[in-house]
Amino acid sequence: MTELRLILGDQLSPRHSWFDAAAPDAVYVLMEVRQETDYVRHHAQKIIAIFAAMRDFARHLREQGHRVDYIAIDDPANRQSLTANLDLLIERHGAARLAWQAPDEWRLDRQLADYAAALSIPAQMVDSEHFLSARDEVAEQFAGRKQWLMESFYRRMRQQHGVLVDRSGKPVGGQWNFDADNRKPWAGDPPEPQDTRPRHEHSALWQAIEASGADSFGTPHEQDFRWPLNRDEALAMLDSFIRHALPRFGDFQDAMSSRAAQLFHSLLSFALNVKMLHPREVIDAAAAAYHDGHAPLPAVEGFIRQILGWREYVRGVYWARMPDYAAVNHFGHDLPLPDWFWTGKTRMRCLGHALEQSLDRAHAHHIQRLMIIGNFALLAGIDPQALHQWYLGVYIDAFEWVELPNTLGMSQYADGGLLATKPYVSSAAYIHRMSDYCRGCRYDRKVRIGKDACPFNALYWDFFDRNQAKLAANHRLGHTYRQLEKMTAQDRLAIRQ
Repeated sequence: MTELRLILGDQLSPRHSWFDAAAPDAVYVLMEVRQETDYVRHHAQKIIAIFAAMRDFARHLREQGHRVDYIAIDDPANRQSLTANLDLLIERHGAARLAWQAPDEWRLDRQLADYAAALSIPAQMVDSEHFLSARDEVAEQFAGRKQWLMESFYRRMRQQHGVLVDRSGKPVGGQWNFDADNRKPWAGDPPEPQDTRPRHEHSALWQAIEASGADSFGTPHEQDFRWPLNRDEALAMLDSFIRHALPRFGDFQDAMSSRAAQLFHSLLSFALNVKMLHPREVIDAAAAAYHDGHAPLPAVEGFIRQILGWREYVRGVYWARMPDYAAVNHFGHDLPLPDWFWTGKTRMRCLGHALEQSLDRAHAHHIQRLMIIGNFALLAGIDPQALHQWYLGVYIDAFEWVELPNTLGMSQYADGGLLATKPYVSSAAYIHRMSDYCRGCRYDRKVRIGKDACPFNALYWDFFDRNQAKLAANHRLGHTYRQLEKMTAQDRLAIRQ
């Protein structure tokens, strides 16, 4: 009685209970399909990384004595569709049952549920055993409330899981959130930690991907590929981050620099999101660094908040609001993406650096994504769905459950304030305060209008002017609108023009 067990490309956890012991009646199936390369246009490194990690995971399973059927992108039998290949595999193995781990993306969840409902053999979905909260936990906590707040969810998660709390459930250090301590610019000291990611050669895989016709963009770096393939490599990255970067992560987590691509960020999000690492072990490693005196509490709390708080929270928002959430557009923005989102060729130094880094590395840290690229898109009125698809494709750690709420909710305020309490936008002043981008830029950060003015300045005031009816009542924007009211009608017209 053979059971097919489907493993998706972001379900590469060798610690799942499926693999506790070799089951002679189970066949694990993994597949590289155009369905998954083509639903948006993806960065070349993202395709390489997922396929290479899947192949390494299949190797590991075979070495552990498990039966594996792997369909490569260039397999002549590959039907390039998840469900069409399942039809092939069920017939090939005479399967009597089908099982799959819960997908994290709504489209795959629906596709497999619909497919299973029409099958003539029993089929069941099992938990991925990855997250610390259930899909519906956020929705249950905020049922009936107009405003959802990550902070209250985060505090409950800290208490529920015993993270940085004392025996009475109160936060160590006397406060829950040290965000105010984590906003320093970086001037070059201390130096950026060494990039300790592994190196791989993936020329043959890249040739197979190109030959398949899969469309992509960005630099593949297939001959010197810097992302982890397996749990051992991911654990080594975690250890390196805890040792060398976590102690200063808090100070500089919002800093940006043209001289440093990663600063003190962990670069663990890809390994986490394809489940090489479990969030609990990452949280525990960071907490241990605090308890051992290796890293200060503001740094550790800030890092843990991103995983135990924000990562779990946006997943809950995603499952509570899909599929309608994907179409939200509070401001009705509809401008297309500028072509330099695909080339990085813009004279705005901050945008040019953030975009070129994204295209070259398939990665940019969260402040570059939010306060440079996302900031520009929101101020300029770019179609949030177009931006969402670009973010989903360009970043190696972007999977829809985490990327879509971050883009449409946090970055673009397209949900009207469900996820963020105010639009996260700024003029050139913030960018200058938190980075070195303004030095040597073609545009003048101090000038509001004119050919030499930083575009962020006029865009900032025009955004609030044209959206006054939707934003003026927001108590967090009172100061902004008081400043706007002090401008003359002539000044506002010049900004609009």
